[in-house]
Amino acid sequence: MQACAAIMKKVTTISLALLLGLAAGGCSTSSDNEGASGTASPGSSASPSKGTPPAKPAEKVSLNMLVPSQSNWTYSKDKPIWKAIEEKTGYSIEGQVPPGNDYDGAVNLTIASGNMPDLIFMSSFTKANKYGQQGALVNILDYLDQAPNLKKWLGAHPDILQRFSSVDGKLYEFPNDQNFGLGDRIIWMYRDDVFKKNGLNVPQTYDELYDVLKKLKQMYPDSYPFSTRAGFDTLSRMAPQFNTFNDTYYDFDRKEWRYGPIEDNYKKMIAFMNKLYKEGLIAPDWLTFNSKKWEDSLSNDKAFVFLDYVVMDYYNVPLRKDRPDFTMLFMPPPAGFEGASRVNINQTALDIGMTIASTSKKIKEAMKYMDFFYSDEGEQLSTWGVEGVTYEMADGKKQYLKSFKTLSELREKPGLFNLGTYTRMDFMATLTFMGTESQDAFKQAANYDSKLQPSPPFTDQQIDVLNTVGEAVKKYQQENATKFILGNRSLDEWDQYVGEVQKLGLDQLVKTYKDAYDHVQNRK
Repeated sequence: MQACAAIMKKVTTISLALLLGLAAGGCSTSSDNEGASGTASPGSSASPSKGTPPAKPAEKVSLNMLVPSQSNWTYSKDKPIWKAIEEKTGYSIEGQVPPGNDYDGAVNLTIASGNMPDLIFMSSFTKANKYGQQGALVNILDYLDQAPNLKKWLGAHPDILQRFSSVDGKLYEFPNDQNFGLGDRIIWMYRDDVFKKNGLNVPQTYDELYDVLKKLKQMYPDSYPFSTRAGFDTLSRMAPQFNTFNDTYYDFDRKEWRYGPIEDNYKKMIAFMNKLYKEGLIAPDWLTFNSKKWEDSLSNDKAFVFLDYVVMDYYNVPLRKDRPDFTMLFMPPPAGFEGASRVNINQTALDIGMTIASTSKKIKEAMKYMDFFYSDEGEQLSTWGVEGVTYEMADGKKQYLKSFKTLSELREKPGLFNLGTYTRMDFMATLTFMGTESQDAFKQAANYDSKLQPSPPFTDQQIDVLNTVGEAVKKYQQENATKFILGNRSLDEWDQYVGEVQKLGLDQLVKTYKDAYDHVQNRK
């Protein structure tokens, strides 16, 4: 859980209830709302008829934007996407890319200097809220009269509005449609060719998973059948399948905040991992397994069940040159115990975004510019780019030019999906770049997402609790969970461990989340 930063000065609050009331008045029927959320299928030829593209200014307006550099998609004004945006909106973007790798540090220095560009990219809304509450950023809700598309979109997405809002009910960062975050899904995968060769069934439960791993170990003695490169975070990925979480979390069924690592269901997960470790079903150094070791185990028949991002294409395609049968496939998450949910952890939220500096002399112009990206025309441009440059029409449907083999090439040359070029976009359209197995994985994975955990903003005092009590609890919990798994502490001492965690101030920590969450709910 990430905490929003402290309130540095008091400012007038705009009620979210008032905003949603106004936005609802600007929204049309449910079918229009579906158009506003805009998730077309791959190859969609949907017409950008809904939404209101902003009127072009009488003369071209130039806006300055601070944006980070990425390894193969650095900002360049000459990229076709920026030229297309300028042609559509009448706004020219002058990008500023700070040197070095510490972009957040560069943002901090820029804001401290007082010499800020009109638009500033933020790596998370928590940072935007911190600077906004210091007075450095514009409260977007104050300028919704300049942004009819955004106003309508917020009315149709109150959950995203709530997620991005600060503790005082303001909005300092332009929210993203969470669609692009779908690429960060964590899923289970397995070696289908190995399973078929040995007559193994895909496990439906963790008990069945254990049995399969045992059989694989017998067949391949030099292997560690279950492989992960997430270290301790592996527990975060597994916990939802045991109806718990690896942190403080909101239980939607009980409508209460809880701390997962002291629950009996969490103990069941720890016991499972201890069993894998003792019986050599996971590598002895799994906690420090880096990507290189993970890739070696995957490529050399040393592992057969995996918990990671959707990575099939990185292995199925190249390894089939010498091993035509090599096949990694999506595996539905197993149930941790009878009656447990078969869900994967949902971490698909896209919390990055653009902000407007309070010192800008072109605040209204910046609002109108950003509003374009919430229109359907803006979504189409952000998703597909320019006809003849990034896509072509075939049988009445859009398709990316065949000269682009990967998403990276679309980012590098024409600039599509570069930071600052979208708020809404259709991630599913990009599936055409993926192999059949990956396409199938993304389509199936949507059926197994856990509910996205709330991320309430916190006050100064609450942040102090998170930074002191929260960190102490986290450190102690991780140390002891590791001891239980490695056998350095007996699970017979579980109740004693629970008491030790509680003595560190656990009740205060959970209450901090509850109070922050209740504040948001009451504000609604």
